[in-house]
Amino acid sequence: MPIIINLDVVLAQKKMRSRELAQRIGITEQNLSLLKSGKVKSIRFATLKKICEVLECQPGDILDCRREE
Repeated sequence: MPIIINLDVVLAQKKMRSRELAQRIGITEQNLSLLKSGKVKSIRFATLKKICEVLECQPGDILDCRREE
């Protein structure tokens, strides 16, 4: 089951740029870009928590698990 990252969608809904989110959660724009593109193998719960706090959302708004067909 692939994990789909919907961070771009949530950022657009909140009208926030990636640069601002990266600064507010304390990671580099490059690392945030890798996360948004799904090119990471893991994410720390602390980072996920910060993202959710800043974007005022739940982890399920950002992460989605889809069945492979």
